[in-house]
Amino acid sequence: MNKLIVSLIFIFSSNFFSHEFNPAHLLINEIEELEYEALWMTPIKNLGTSPELSFPKICEIEKELPFRQGKYLSEKILLKCGESLRGKAIQVSGLSILNDALVTINHFDGDRFEGLMNLKVPEIVIPKDKQIYPTGYFYLGVEHLLGGVDHVVFVLGLIFLISGFVPLLKTVTAFTLAHSITLAISVLGVFKLPSASTEALIALTIIYLAFELTKTESQIKRPWLMAFGFGLLHGFGFAGALSEIGIANDQLFLSLLFFNIGIEIGQLMIIPLVGLIIYILNFINLKNLFRALITYGIGGMGVFWFITRIWSIVN
Repeated sequence: MNKLIVSLIFIFSSNFFSHEFNPAHLLINEIEELEYEALWMTPIKNLGTSPELSFPKICEIEKELPFRQGKYLSEKILLKCGESLRGKAIQVSGLSILNDALVTINHFDGDRFEGLMNLKVPEIVIPKDKQIYPTGYFYLGVEHLLGGVDHVVFVLGLIFLISGFVPLLKTVTAFTLAHSITLAISVLGVFKLPSASTEALIALTIIYLAFELTKTESQIKRPWLMAFGFGLLHGFGFAGALSEIGIANDQLFLSLLFFNIGIEIGQLMIIPLVGLIIYILNFINLKNLFRALITYGIGGMGVFWFITRIWSIVN
């Protein structure tokens, strides 16, 4: 039975567990009134066909040839519109289930708008009124947590590892607080770690969590401290993607704050649901089987990530 579980985990890990945080990004700057310069960045990894944008019919569109920019395929687009984009809709087709698209619009008068498109909501309407808070980063945080199988399984592992709601809440909050610190440090340019090395180390933290789950009784007396340490490392991983899509702006603090609040809310949404599932499984005597699936799932993900990322470093 165990061998079967391990085999299934490795078969599907390349499709699901290799999900990294690489959102697409549409950046639109109004360089003159009714004239816009757009940059459409789509992650090269995790994409089948390249997503296509649809702009309002009031705009004349000129596109340049796409070019590679780090982990992204970038395309410059010039828009000459008959009227303002405020109140108009932008649509995207062909987004992968593994990727969201952050939309940032800088208007000529200095106003800024940020929103989010994804497979479920492939359209965004640019508001006519000024946006005070960068709520797009909040939704990006929630979507990243709930849409990333790796993070969901990580939280599942913590739920099985820790007894009691309050200790669990402290642990996941410590994780969020820690990656908030290193995310800010990295994006601000105070200190950065090489992306490939960081991703390999993150894989080791996941393997360690799986190892703890194999024990009948974990030896970790302060799980929140372990989660805090893991979070410091994961924050550097988040920072690489956020830096590449251009998070550095005049609302940097609020953008980071809303992103991390989104991740925390996403975690808190998972806990009661999984708690109910565990209660039901325990009632029908399937809790141990489910724990085994989670343990091998986390371990399979960590091993797969570690091997592929070490391979990318040496080659």
